[in-house]
Amino acid sequence: MTATVESVDPRTGQVVEVVAHEFTPDEVNASCEAAAAVAPALDDAGPRGRARMLRLMADELDTDGDKIVELADRESALGETRLRGELARSSFQLRLFATVLDDGGYLNVTIDHADPDAAPAPRPDLRRMLVPLGPVGVFGASNFPLAFSVPGGDTASALAAGCPVVVKAHPAHPATSERCAEALRRGAVGAGLPAEVLGIVHGGPAGADLVRHPAIRAIGFTGSVGGGRALFDLAAARPDPIPFYGELGSLNPVVVTAAAAAERADEIAVGLLASYTNGVGQFCTKPGVVFVPSGAGGQNLRAALADGTRGYQPGAMLAERIRDGFRAGADARIGCTGVTLLAESPVPDGAGFFAPARLLGVAARTLLDGNDLPTIFDECFGPLTVLVEYADDAELLATLAHLPGSLTATVHAGANETPTAVVDLLRPRAGRLVWNGYPTGVAVAWAMQHGGPYPSSTDSRSTSVGTAAIERWLRPIAYQSTPPRMLPDALQEANPWQLPRRVDGVLQLP
Repeated sequence: MTATVESVDPRTGQVVEVVAHEFTPDEVNASCEAAAAVAPALDDAGPRGRARMLRLMADELDTDGDKIVELADRESALGETRLRGELARSSFQLRLFATVLDDGGYLNVTIDHADPDAAPAPRPDLRRMLVPLGPVGVFGASNFPLAFSVPGGDTASALAAGCPVVVKAHPAHPATSERCAEALRRGAVGAGLPAEVLGIVHGGPAGADLVRHPAIRAIGFTGSVGGGRALFDLAAARPDPIPFYGELGSLNPVVVTAAAAAERADEIAVGLLASYTNGVGQFCTKPGVVFVPSGAGGQNLRAALADGTRGYQPGAMLAERIRDGFRAGADARIGCTGVTLLAESPVPDGAGFFAPARLLGVAARTLLDGNDLPTIFDECFGPLTVLVEYADDAELLATLAHLPGSLTATVHAGANETPTAVVDLLRPRAGRLVWNGYPTGVAVAWAMQHGGPYPSSTDSRSTSVGTAAIERWLRPIAYQSTPPRMLPDALQEANPWQLPRRVDGVLQLP
């Protein structure tokens, strides 16, 4: 008998309902085979047909928004305001990718006409474009039950590319996942496409089965380093290895220069507090370590941030396992040499998955002289950050050289200050550089990069947010000396889709 999948309220720790059961291998197989069966229809719909589908999916999410938000709040404790914003983000993502499809540039159509006089040898007619990989597996994230889950960016970009999606629902919000899946399927059917362009499976074993299934041609994952790396290795060990786009653990360092601390210590403290406690610290872009100078400005910043931390009222964390992991991670850091607990917030009495926010401190010289850098420079998922005090620029740069890869790196500098050496060290270690700001907050935009060097991502060349995310689910194919009747519409000489194209080396706009 298979195990049940339960919906749990993190504010009370109580089971509210049984939503589903863990999928058996046969059921996972059926979901993947169904996705493979409808892949031709999704591809044949073309950019215009898929754009209509995405817009209808967004409409269905908005129409069912009240119930979706109600379920998501019950399962995540993130609050109605946050979740309504997340739902709006999810709808916007779908509509943005519809705009990408309308534009058509994502196909990267390139044509080189035959040239018998080309050097060093005659050139045949060559026509290149991007085509869908095929069915994609997507793993929903714990911390964003909407924007990085069933209706999230991985799903939106894969469907836009023409790839059916099978989502492995996160166990922290199964009811929300099912409700969102129903909305997306209604949108697909409304666009004249099969409901099976979006499938959903439940259960830990189902995730491994999904990665191994031969119909699945790529994986999108957001989660822990341990879980993601295990699935990444599984994808690489297949008889036919497939791309695995994993967003794993990220430290997201923040550097505050002496000039910045002297100019606006209180302002930076307010921003950092909001950033490291936002969503109970359960953001992939939460700043996990902050480098502060040892002078008066740094002391003021520490004092202000400590006061803010002590006044912080924590919400419930997403799940018991996440709360327990946070506690263990915080305790491990407090046990490191020279680390002190600078401030701690209160915790509500009673049941539920609550944990205090913690502000820790340590000297950079202590880290450089000891063996605790791997612990301090590892992600601790939850409301915790470590202030690393540096004595001078040389000590700061020496410590920064040990940082692992991150999604973001932030610099707070003084007016007209140019800390080039700091940026030069951070750039190869981050996917996004933030200047005089805070890393939590990832805009859904054409220029966004949400991915960085390992362990923040398994492929630093890709992004999981922004329009470039569509590129993960596509592969290039070239047609050589192919009769016009055999060419896809996108490569026809007449350009019936009115696409931007590069023809004989010259960019042509429709």
